[in-house]
Amino acid sequence: MIWIGKFDINEISLLIFTVAAYLFVVFSPKKLRREITCMSLLWGISTGIVYDFTIGGGLLDLYRENDTNHYEFFDLVYYALYGPFGYAFMYFYEVMKIRKRTFGYYIAGWALFGVLAQWLFTILHIITYQNNYSLPFAFPIFLFTQSVTGLFYHYVSTVYPNKKLMEKEKIQTE
Repeated sequence: MIWIGKFDINEISLLIFTVAAYLFVVFSPKKLRREITCMSLLWGISTGIVYDFTIGGGLLDLYRENDTNHYEFFDLVYYALYGPFGYAFMYFYEVMKIRKRTFGYYIAGWALFGVLAQWLFTILHIITYQNNYSLPFAFPIFLFTQSVTGLFYHYVSTVYPNKKLMEKEKIQTE
């Protein structure tokens, strides 16, 4: 593992994105219970790491993060950036009151957002494709990932509903 290779545009961008993303988590109006917030952050980080260790590295090695194929400190910063994505997915799921009719649109929108984020990351040299991998291949991967995340969050929010939010909505409708 390399501690820090070159410190240039990709490392600076990662620091800005990660700080901004965690500021969103801290300062956004609270729509999720504390336990769900922690779970969403861990879900995002875990999902990102699973993909990076399967298709990003390992046998397929379809892309590299930052400057080299070796792990470095800013790879950890990159993994940490996945957490707020998981949080934002579940946060906006609640804010936009996603239900069965809008679930598919929500998933497709997030898959498209993921592709746009990856496109930006390639421009900033945070991700570099290799072994004939290209950006269009990311869409079905994001579509699958967001579908699983949406189904998982729907299950969790159904089994453990936010009682305070439900009481607040009940008061507003009366």
